[in-house]
Amino acid sequence: MDYRWHQSMAYIDASEWNRLAETASTPLMSHEWLRHLEDSGSIVPGAGWTPSHLTVHEGGDMVAALPLYVRTNSWGEFVFDFAFAEVAGELGMSYYPKMVGMSPASPSPAFRILTVPGREDELAEPILKAIEQFCRENEIRVLQFNFVEPEWRDRLAGLGMTTWEHHGYEWYNESFESFDDYLARFRKNQRRNIRRERASMEEQGIDIRVIHAPDAPRWYFDRMADYYLRTNEQFGPYAAQFLTREFFTDMPADVAQHAWFVAATTEDEDPLALAFLVRKGDRVLGRYWGTRRDARDLHFNVCYYAPIEWAIAEGIRVFDPGMGSQHKVRRGFRSISTYSLHRFFDRHMQAILEANMDRINSYERVQIAMLDDAVPYKDRAGHMPR
Repeated sequence: MDYRWHQSMAYIDASEWNRLAETASTPLMSHEWLRHLEDSGSIVPGAGWTPSHLTVHEGGDMVAALPLYVRTNSWGEFVFDFAFAEVAGELGMSYYPKMVGMSPASPSPAFRILTVPGREDELAEPILKAIEQFCRENEIRVLQFNFVEPEWRDRLAGLGMTTWEHHGYEWYNESFESFDDYLARFRKNQRRNIRRERASMEEQGIDIRVIHAPDAPRWYFDRMADYYLRTNEQFGPYAAQFLTREFFTDMPADVAQHAWFVAATTEDEDPLALAFLVRKGDRVLGRYWGTRRDARDLHFNVCYYAPIEWAIAEGIRVFDPGMGSQHKVRRGFRSISTYSLHRFFDRHMQAILEANMDRINSYERVQIAMLDDAVPYKDRAGHMPR
């Protein structure tokens, strides 16, 4: 097999990459998405991301591929490994640079080693060995894969990587036929609360609709950039601003095809608020949102209720709303485990990782179970596909 390393997605044949990415559950692993992150100046060496993508070829054909980045920090990964970096420092070691496999700046289970279908088990181990050799030759001390799809989590753990569990949210469509059908899952008090929050949009003269990005006015992309930046400014040093303005304003058609806007408008056409969704098949991801002024219950409607109503109408099976707020629990989002996989090439750090991760994961699972138990459904028989 021929292993090739690439400093940009621009150097990789898009059709070959996307042929392998057909099995990925989201668009976040597509060639066009990953390339646009680089072309927009969002995921570049100056921001701590040096592309080092790997493709594997056999007989002239690409048989495997994965996005990899040499990192000089951990910002934009949403796997908060700063404590391990501190431990390394206390031992007189450098934690960075490290090698990270993921779709950057998106805390959603998407990562997998892209392979020809049916050859996953055959190719996984030699690919890991090739990456380890590259890391050792370039004095890279850590390998990690972030937000790994569950199937690949099991496969990589079986090859000796250590699993770290994290908390995430997902909404599941239990064959709902309407939003009222979905509301029927809730206890009486929460049904009343959600109806009141939904009714407040009409009371304030706010209309909400979901628009496929290619059908939206081009200036929606400019406004989404404004709102994304404004939202992050509100959080100061705790912001998650990892995308440039150009990520939105210069978005090419092959990326926009995966995107939908949730637009809240009043008497004029300029959206009061926008959310940005990404869809592939029966799975949708809520990625970014923002508004030019606050309005009562606006966030719940734009980011939760309107996408859920649209998802039911579209037959979407899973809605991942992103990380963060426990407000999601009250709106029916289930708490789940997401996974990162780790390997430290220093034996002392690897021993520390293995000695502590069971305890860390046990604590995380308890927190996930507590949050999931707090979902105000009438019963706990909800379908949770994985």
